[in-house]
Amino acid sequence: MAYTLNCRRTHWRVFYLMLVYITHSVSGIIRYSIPEELTIRSVVGNIAKDLGLDVNQLSLRGFRVVSEYKRQYLDVNLKTGILSIKETVDREEICAQSLGCVLMLEAVVENPLKLYRVEVEILDINDNPPVFQKNEFHFQISEYVSAGARFQLQSALDPDAGTNGVRTYQLSESEHFILDLKSSQTHTVIPELILQKPLDREQQATHQLTLTAIDGGTPEKSGTTHILINVSDVNDNAPVFEQTVYEVTTTENVPKGSVIAKVTANDVDEGLNGEIAYSLSDRTPGRLRSLFRVNSQSGEIGVKGIVDFEETKDYEISVQALDRGPHAVPAYCTVLIKVLDINDNAPEITVTSNSGPIPEDAPPKTPVALLKVTDQDSEERGNVHCYISQNIPFNLDKSFLNYYTVVLAGHLDREKVSEYNITITCRDRGSPPLTNHKTIHIHVSDVNDNPPHFTKPSFVMYVTENNRIGASIGSVSALDADFDENANLLYSIIDDPVNGFAASTFASINSATGVMSARRSFDYEQMKSFQLFVQVKDSGSPPLSENVTVNVIIVDQNDNAPVIVSPLTSGGSKAEETMPRSADPGYLVAKVTATDADSGQNSHLFYQLLQPNNESMFTVSRETGEIWTIRRFGLRDLPQQKLLILVRDNGKPSLSSTASITLSVLESNTEHASTFGLLGNSEPWTSDLRRYLIISFAAISLIFLIAIIILAMKIHRGRDGMHDCSCSWPILIQKDARHGIHQPGGNIHPPADFTGAYESDTLPQTVQYELCPDPTISDFMFLQLHGPATPMINTKTGSCVSQENEKTQNSAIKGSVETREIYGTRQQDLEQSAIERCSSGQYGIGLYTSEKNDVGPDPRRLVEIHSRAF
Repeated sequence: MAYTLNCRRTHWRVFYLMLVYITHSVSGIIRYSIPEELTIRSVVGNIAKDLGLDVNQLSLRGFRVVSEYKRQYLDVNLKTGILSIKETVDREEICAQSLGCVLMLEAVVENPLKLYRVEVEILDINDNPPVFQKNEFHFQISEYVSAGARFQLQSALDPDAGTNGVRTYQLSESEHFILDLKSSQTHTVIPELILQKPLDREQQATHQLTLTAIDGGTPEKSGTTHILINVSDVNDNAPVFEQTVYEVTTTENVPKGSVIAKVTANDVDEGLNGEIAYSLSDRTPGRLRSLFRVNSQSGEIGVKGIVDFEETKDYEISVQALDRGPHAVPAYCTVLIKVLDINDNAPEITVTSNSGPIPEDAPPKTPVALLKVTDQDSEERGNVHCYISQNIPFNLDKSFLNYYTVVLAGHLDREKVSEYNITITCRDRGSPPLTNHKTIHIHVSDVNDNPPHFTKPSFVMYVTENNRIGASIGSVSALDADFDENANLLYSIIDDPVNGFAASTFASINSATGVMSARRSFDYEQMKSFQLFVQVKDSGSPPLSENVTVNVIIVDQNDNAPVIVSPLTSGGSKAEETMPRSADPGYLVAKVTATDADSGQNSHLFYQLLQPNNESMFTVSRETGEIWTIRRFGLRDLPQQKLLILVRDNGKPSLSSTASITLSVLESNTEHASTFGLLGNSEPWTSDLRRYLIISFAAISLIFLIAIIILAMKIHRGRDGMHDCSCSWPILIQKDARHGIHQPGGNIHPPADFTGAYESDTLPQTVQYELCPDPTISDFMFLQLHGPATPMINTKTGSCVSQENEKTQNSAIKGSVETREIYGTRQQDLEQSAIERCSSGQYGIGLYTSEKNDVGPDPRRLVEIHSRAF
């Protein structure tokens, strides 16, 4: 028998499955109908085909089916698009005994975002037989009960709905009782037992009947219960309710213990036979017994559980009234309770789709998230209004039924705001209104819209010359407001030419840190500075970049020792100088000039006298290198003195060189002017001084030309009177200062008697020279200025440039003849020099003066000399 029932059940399922149908509506709702209790993986329909979706795009577009229930009964195969059974669908579990049972689903697809409403109707099958709450019922019926008395029996319960529910009842054969069926206001069948023939306890004290409940399913199912009737006598009147049906209303969430209704029954009997006790009838389900109670004495119906409108809107309970007499017959009434809704449920917000991070360049109207808002209260109270209260670039659009879409309403800038907390507020229209909030966290993803920029408009780096190759010379730094790869910076040197060489041969840069390193050892004397261009580029797509100028300044190092440029030596020999023994204190013996290829303090030179170490005879100017006498020569002083001058720079560590001078002291009859007496300045003239010298020399040359013309005229007049080879040229030398004495530098401290000796000799002296005329000289006498121009000195090497080259370089400046002063020349020296010149055939006039800044002979003295000569 069981095997036959199972086979029939399987055939009916197949039959219902073949009756599945799909209905497409204009509103985008897809409806399926399936019978309950289908096996797992049974096919409901091809939802992808029904929605017109490409099966191959289901996974890429994130297709999914969302159920409104806690359990996921259906599932979609993303490879085939077939909607199938995931869990067993029990209609009674989902919809209880409701006539219509629909499983609500939402089909969501993204890119672009679209929503479909899917309704799956669950068709009931006859899978539950009717069941009585008790297997056996006992009745006490008095023998005095007349025929026609009615006794309400227990109704069977069938979880199935509609025609599959309880359709009818059958009673086993009995000569005293028949079965009558009537329908209640809720369209349920109520069985009643009718006494057809009076009972006689003496003939039969008990009666046993079988009541069978039959449903309307195919195949039909049934359930049975046994009725045991005990026949008694005496109490022959049953209670009677004032109303057969009571209708009451109550609000949901009514407090426990509240009285919501009262029933009343009357019994005409007296005493215990008329004393009535109220209770819930046996056919009241246990769920209702947990919610309601009846006061046995007063008939008041109270609440003992939580009445929830969202769970059940109407309740139907049966109340029994039974007197306390023997053989009491119960009476029944029905209480219909209607539950009124109150606004006790706030709106529920569910995020059904979140697009994830949004790029900062996303256009407006870009969907961000999809929300579903539900309210379990009744429709008038569940009308919900949702909004975004913050001042942020997002809007909330209502897309479909109770679905909302969060869309972008402005432009984003990740560098200003990198993430948003969007709070959605939903409020129903109840009184008072209830509100709920939902916060969505949105990240803004970065795009490469900010170029890197250096922290400085230009960079200056210092590197000491003679540096180690590969040593760091500094670093550049840049910032990028973007994020992650877009802010990953790479540094490089633009390989533009620098002094004719590629920039990469001068320095390199660490592409990650910006630290620059030298690729060669620099020489300050060859290059003082150079300029590089550095580029920084981010790793975005497309990459952005910026350039900056880097000025590299080479710092001088004391790596060049001073070079002696004067006095000049040849072949490594010592310089030689002479001076008269009769020289007074303060006599300028020589001047040591040196140069240093370094710069700054490294080229600041100081002079020091090393030998003789006895400084009682000579002293040297610390700053200028001038060597002076500080006393007269004595008889014990050697006629030849060796002077050793130390020249050192101010670098750290200090470098030095020495100059060795051999000084010969001449006696009075052989004194000659020191070769150093023709002092020259080895250092270049400044532009202003050179200009003044040129103007002065031009003026002197003009006066000298006039003097020569006058001299020529006199020679022409007196040519006939000149018959001998000797002539006397009176030469007047006006000494404004002591001969051979030059005012010392400021850091020289002459002896105490230096001033007196300097001022003692103020008288002019006149010297006459004999001139021998040359037959080759006709009308003009040429004046030869003695003393060669100062040779040019290479300050780096100390080598001397030839006079020919010097003349070539100075040919552009007419008359730029450097004169030299001869100091310490006595009258006898002048005379002796004139005699030697005359005897050797060198004709001319030599004019010597002790004034320091004279650049040429005084024209007035030349005129006086010429006039005396003739």
